[in-house]
Amino acid sequence: LAQGSRHCSSSFVFQRPSRRTMSGVMAAVPSATLRTTAVTGVQPALHTGVATQPVAPSSAHSSGLSACGLAAVGLAATAAGRSRRSSLARGQRPGVVPVRPSRSLSNAKVVVCAGVNFPEGRKLRVAVVGGGPAGASAADQLAKDGVETFLIERKMDNCKPCGGAIPLCMIDEFDLPKDIVDRQVRKMTMISPTNKEVQIGQTLKDDEFIGMVRREVLDDFLRQRAKQNGATLINGLFMGMALPEKKGDSYVLTYNDYEDEQGNARKGVKKTLEVDVVIGADGANSRVAKDIEAGDYEYAIAFQERMKIPEQKMDYYKERAEMYVGEDVSPDFYAWVFPKCDHVAVGTGTVVDKKGIQKYQQGIRDRAATRIEGGDIIRVEAHPIPEHPRPWRVKDRAILVGDAAGYVTKCSGEGIYFAAKSGRMCAETIVKNSKQGARMIDEADLMEHLREWDGKYGPTYLVLDLLQKIFYTSDAARESFVELCEEEYVQKVTFDSYLYKTVQGNDPVGDLKLGWKTLSSLYKYKNQKTPDPMRTLA
Repeated sequence: LAQGSRHCSSSFVFQRPSRRTMSGVMAAVPSATLRTTAVTGVQPALHTGVATQPVAPSSAHSSGLSACGLAAVGLAATAAGRSRRSSLARGQRPGVVPVRPSRSLSNAKVVVCAGVNFPEGRKLRVAVVGGGPAGASAADQLAKDGVETFLIERKMDNCKPCGGAIPLCMIDEFDLPKDIVDRQVRKMTMISPTNKEVQIGQTLKDDEFIGMVRREVLDDFLRQRAKQNGATLINGLFMGMALPEKKGDSYVLTYNDYEDEQGNARKGVKKTLEVDVVIGADGANSRVAKDIEAGDYEYAIAFQERMKIPEQKMDYYKERAEMYVGEDVSPDFYAWVFPKCDHVAVGTGTVVDKKGIQKYQQGIRDRAATRIEGGDIIRVEAHPIPEHPRPWRVKDRAILVGDAAGYVTKCSGEGIYFAAKSGRMCAETIVKNSKQGARMIDEADLMEHLREWDGKYGPTYLVLDLLQKIFYTSDAARESFVELCEEEYVQKVTFDSYLYKTVQGNDPVGDLKLGWKTLSSLYKYKNQKTPDPMRTLA
């Protein structure tokens, strides 16, 4: 107690039991609820939000209770003396004391302040909501480094409408198996509004490629690895959470457990989970973001059809991906044909005309008709994609990562790598500041992650945002964009920056030449009196 008071590590607050939860000093798990029974001699039980079972107090608990008991006796005696003196001062008879609710340690609540070590055997508890690349990577890192981790994902076979492109550096950085990559793309074809084709990839080395993956395969691998490293994987629908009422209180998450045998497989069983920290990795429509009032952001609608095309046509896409630009396929983004293991993904996206997404999907079908002719649609997918970070990404001990935070790049629409990276970086900050789960953290600790993230990747987002505003606004600008992609310097800078996630372009002369060519090309197409004729794709 002396040590605790010296460091403000905890305080014992005598209060009436809450109907929702009562945290006891016996808690061997964070924010557990101590429920006492009316039968003498029956031990209290710990309710973790997942299961309630009777436990026997350990020697450490007994010594803690003894110390707390001595403190309680002293406090009670002091309070009784003050009560007696105040009664005499009011003229009440000695020995007559007003009846008050009894005070005991069964009603005491331990509040753990940030930065102070937990009792022995107690670890920081973190709930990660969402099992995509961001959430699974965060849970994996946390569990591997000793933090008690819960990963909640509602749909284990979720297939997000995503192009599925990952940079080469992600394979080694996240220790991904080679066979998780369906296709190694070494050729990228940019197709202008008039169907002018520019082949990109001439600067790639023999061992360099863009990996194409299926999200259902990648996400499952990352989740299962997190589970193997100690994370508790929960197949359930996150319904919301109660925020801490006071500093040091826990978050109480409510979810429907789909794997509970006592419930309906479709509706699940309603359960609660109490944790110290919450990581929201639940996508663009994040419920965690709503609960912490993180604010709204603009988003795009991505629509994608997976098509099984004839084998001879599939050979064309063996190492090739296509990007189409034009008002007919998207007013502010691009459309794509990306290869998967035995089929292609054909899709588009838009921010400014979400209701017209079907029209733009028909546009990409028409533009790519000769190359996907005879294909059968095997799956249709649609999903919102964030366009910029949310106004607030952290509040108290809750933080957002991945799409929930808004970490999708403009212009290219890349999100997988940045989602996984943000989840891992966030987890690493939590592990470091909690001393591998041994101490409580606070908002300042999580803000450290945001500063690191913004410093590392903020310039990338700004540059790509600028490029989208310049080149995705009119067909004339799009024609200029595709023309510039023929430049070898553009291809080298673009691919090196994408594949290795490092800012490239340290050649001042090359940058000046590129700047001049950009301005010249934009001027030429903007002032072109007669547009180029529409080409027919082979």
